[in-house]
Amino acid sequence: MDKAFFIDMTKCTACRGCQVACKQWHKLPAEKTVNVGSHQNPQDLSFNTYKLVRFTEKVIDGKINWLFFPEQCRHCDDPPCKMVGDDMDESAILIDPHTGAVIFTEKTKNLYYEDIRGACPYDIPRVDEESRIIAKCDMCIDRVHNGLKPACVQSCPTGTMNFGNRDDMMELAKKSLAKAKKKFPNAELVDAEYVRVIYLTAQPPSDYYSFLSADAGDYAPVTRKEMFAKLTRPFKKMTG
Repeated sequence: MDKAFFIDMTKCTACRGCQVACKQWHKLPAEKTVNVGSHQNPQDLSFNTYKLVRFTEKVIDGKINWLFFPEQCRHCDDPPCKMVGDDMDESAILIDPHTGAVIFTEKTKNLYYEDIRGACPYDIPRVDEESRIIAKCDMCIDRVHNGLKPACVQSCPTGTMNFGNRDDMMELAKKSLAKAKKKFPNAELVDAEYVRVIYLTAQPPSDYYSFLSADAGDYAPVTRKEMFAKLTRPFKKMTG
């Protein structure tokens, strides 16, 4: 049965427990960082950082607000990364039949990284410069197959992170949205019909981060991105 995350950002306190738990479970090394004047650390996703809590200061109704965004792969229903990757190697990016998780394998080293990242409307995939393997959140597929929750969900103390059967998560998301709207009139569910990671925001998605929503940033809609990647594929193959 399809699985899904429901992430209620009206409850997030930016404790970063999810971020640390992801690192620990996947045995990913820490990043060397410097203070840039923000509590956000590190500053971006990477080959070694699948989950990142982004911090944004926003003036709303004349008051400074902290907006927290626990970013990760959305595990799209029809993932553009796989559509583009399949043109090069159909076994590089897989969809788990039991959960719907989008899984990057070591064979991603055979793919054009720029095309894979460029196809993603959420700007998620990251590459290891030496091996050329591409990585991202894998839904803690090993844990889920053994009846456990993803590490990020297990670690969350506030109820922000939720995981379960997709129908159940959608029902919880809709109930949570109705409740949130009483306090946050601009609250919404982001791209809920197309992804397996459903975010509930208190403010418009673009207030949090340009790639929170598929169409919130400078990228074109997904279908156009896919089309562009496929149209340029024959030319790139000819030119090497």
